[in-house]
Amino acid sequence: MSERTPLLHYRLSASVNESGEHHSEAGQDALDQPPSLARRKSTPSQPPKLTTFFGVVIPTLLSMFSVVVFLRIGFVVGQCGLYQAVGMLAVAYFIISMTVLSVCAISTNGALDAGGAYYMISRALGPEFGGSLGIMFFFANVCGSALYVLGLVEAMLATFGVSEAGVDSSSKYQVLPVGYWWSLLYGTALLLVCLVVCLVGARIYAKATFIIFLVVIFVLGTIFVSFFAVKPQVVNLPGPFTNNSSATANFTGFKLDTLRRNLEGVVCILGDLKNPSYAIPRGTITAVIFTLIIYLLLIILVACTCDRVLLQRDYSFLRDINLWHPFVTIGVYSSTLSASMSNLIGASRILYALARDDLFGEPPLFSSFYCREDLGNQTKTVSLFLFSQLVLFSGKLNTIAAIVTIFFLLVYAAVDLACLALEWASAPNFRPTFRYFTWHTCVLGIVGCAVMMFLINPIYASASIIFMLLLLLIIHYLCPTSSWGYISQALIFHQVRKYLLMLDVRKDHVKFWRPQVLLMVSNPRASVGLITFINDIKKSGLYVLGHVQIGDLAVLPSDPLQCRYDSWLSLVDHLNIKAFVNLTLADSVRHGVQHLLFISGLGGMRPNTLVLGFYDDAPPQDQLQDRTFRSLDDPALTEDQEDPLYHFPPLRGSTPDNKNRGGACGGKVLSPQEYVCIIADAVKMLKNVALARYFGQFDRQRALQSPVFVDVWPVNLLRPDSSSYVDTCSLFLLQLACILNMTRSWQKAKLRLFLCVEAGRSLKGAEQKLKQLLKDLRMKADIHTVPWDEQVALHWQRQQVGVAIEAEAEKGEREAGEKEEEQVMIEEEEPEEEEEYANSFPSNTVRLSDDYLHAVNRLILDQPFSPPAVRFLYLPRPPADTRRYNNYLHQLELLSRDLGPTMLIHGVTPVITTDL
Repeated sequence: MSERTPLLHYRLSASVNESGEHHSEAGQDALDQPPSLARRKSTPSQPPKLTTFFGVVIPTLLSMFSVVVFLRIGFVVGQCGLYQAVGMLAVAYFIISMTVLSVCAISTNGALDAGGAYYMISRALGPEFGGSLGIMFFFANVCGSALYVLGLVEAMLATFGVSEAGVDSSSKYQVLPVGYWWSLLYGTALLLVCLVVCLVGARIYAKATFIIFLVVIFVLGTIFVSFFAVKPQVVNLPGPFTNNSSATANFTGFKLDTLRRNLEGVVCILGDLKNPSYAIPRGTITAVIFTLIIYLLLIILVACTCDRVLLQRDYSFLRDINLWHPFVTIGVYSSTLSASMSNLIGASRILYALARDDLFGEPPLFSSFYCREDLGNQTKTVSLFLFSQLVLFSGKLNTIAAIVTIFFLLVYAAVDLACLALEWASAPNFRPTFRYFTWHTCVLGIVGCAVMMFLINPIYASASIIFMLLLLLIIHYLCPTSSWGYISQALIFHQVRKYLLMLDVRKDHVKFWRPQVLLMVSNPRASVGLITFINDIKKSGLYVLGHVQIGDLAVLPSDPLQCRYDSWLSLVDHLNIKAFVNLTLADSVRHGVQHLLFISGLGGMRPNTLVLGFYDDAPPQDQLQDRTFRSLDDPALTEDQEDPLYHFPPLRGSTPDNKNRGGACGGKVLSPQEYVCIIADAVKMLKNVALARYFGQFDRQRALQSPVFVDVWPVNLLRPDSSSYVDTCSLFLLQLACILNMTRSWQKAKLRLFLCVEAGRSLKGAEQKLKQLLKDLRMKADIHTVPWDEQVALHWQRQQVGVAIEAEAEKGEREAGEKEEEQVMIEEEEPEEEEEYANSFPSNTVRLSDDYLHAVNRLILDQPFSPPAVRFLYLPRPPADTRRYNNYLHQLELLSRDLGPTMLIHGVTPVITTDL
């Protein structure tokens, strides 16, 4: 096919443009004013809205019946033959039809505004896609205006241009000089005419579109009549000529031979419509069907009546065979000027819509100019004239046509994509009244546009896509959050729901276990270090920030938690963590934590690990206000930036009556008894538990400075008589340490595993056994054996004292007997299930002396190594006797005192396997 054909592609692809862009001058005046002024002008005296015929059908027909129908139809048939020409027409109208169906669906799903395709795309796909494609749509309209002008220049020179040297011509009308600079001069003059009409007589132009439409239809009528009325004749061809080329060709009239020779190819508005939802579908489809019929009839009649040489060599042959030659000239000039002005005005609307949406943030690049009230429509239109003038300098009609066609095809593919996304999202509010579409039509439209782009010009198509992606990235980083709604959120919801239903908890396997953490946070101001650390240890699992507010909804006027979600979500964004937020209202912290453990998550994504801050009297530090505590990848805040305080309440003091619990849970005083009850509740619910201490001192950036060490003590230090490295809790401890070491930020950290060994046991044997265990579990760690005979001796010394005390107690009990009232009290405090629980898991809590705990604490602190970034210690389960809870917490406090950031961990479920 010849290089001239891109112009045909452009016009056929641009058919949808006018159906979504036509406005009257009154509507344009309203669009060019700021929203507030536009609303003030919306009075009953406003000009009447346009009907379907005047607002959609006429503009669409004029956009399609332009220079193509008068200057390129014959050329296409001459180059491709009738079969290929009809095939091209079928492909073009197939793409148009698929896109029109998408346009109709979107336009009947809600109120529309200025911007045409840009408005549809931006409100469906979001500001990034909408803005990038809106800018390309603007350039397509600007280039389209220049394209029409160049087409008109070509038509003028074909009629009035001076013949080239060596070409005989006797026409007295051929007076215009030819050449690049002359063509540029003619194009500039014609563009100025369009500008003047837009500035001075745009209202007249809007009212005269119907007259232009009548002129074009009349000229087309004369063309059809001419095929039947004009007798066969010889037509002089334009030069230059070669030795093998003829200077004449034949208009044969209807002949079967002519048809046979031509069968085979040769090698080579929205705001001004009364009811847009009604008008756009009916008007656009009517116009598309009508133009398809006209194009088909023209192609067939041309193939039946004209020599191929005439079609290939003479673009203006329709004028030569017309009943009266000036008819076609009038049709070309009027339709081309009309289309050029229409594109110029359309570009102004698109640019105004882009500026009004302020997609480029601060400083406002477009809105500062195109939305200013003191600048009239004239100033803005002049700027668009300058854009079009730059395009004219290229002077290459077919190059511009190819670029514009690809830009339009990209926009139309995006319209199909928007409709497809709305259909796939299955949002209840997407219920267009136009139902003659499916997701299949959207996909076919997208594929058709993409294929045609690369068939027209692969280089231009690739460059256009890269340009669109570049604009998308720029707008993504500059555009403020919009209030239009994001289709991506609807699609994500739809897919997440589908996959959550497929996530069957009955198919869980230890091989694919991962931590799914519920972190209880009292006040985020004191918990930034802990929040960021748990984000590292979650290993792509579920991460929920939980918070309990004490209160009773029955006596409150409304839910006090709804207004706080924004602050928590802003905290998540600021810290750059991947976490959900779950807040609850309860009469106590314990009940609130139970609520969250029961209801957090969904389907197979539920927390399996509860993390609490440690219960102590350490004074809290406001880490949100302290600039040394920053987000994961966030640079230091500059002096002119505001600290992200997020309306969280100030931290409580450290007085005995108002203790802060290290960011553990709740917003009120939490007793030691209730705190341990929360731990016991989690264990009963088969949740792993971790207590985080001294993470108010944890600074992630400082902690990750080389060298980085993570110390693991997998022995139950509160039960030295039953130490084991292979129970469930120890393996869970090792698993969490290994997971931390697997994350990108902690990969350079070295795990140090401390093996506590008593005298009489083989140090080498114990170490070798542990090495083999680590090898089987595919874990890398440095093993350090630690003798602790002195500490164990203190333990057994206390054991002997405890035996004597128990003997005295038993004697007293025998003398006093068992009273019925005490038995009832014991039964109420410790039900049968709890007794069984106690018998199954005996506790030595009361028999541990403070001396022993101090000694073990000193043993951990006095290791001759560099201090670690964090320590992992074994957390024994709480005692079955609730009266021992305070003592249990006291022992944990002594054990972990002054150790720095420490995680006391208790695991209840198997998390490691050596099987494939």
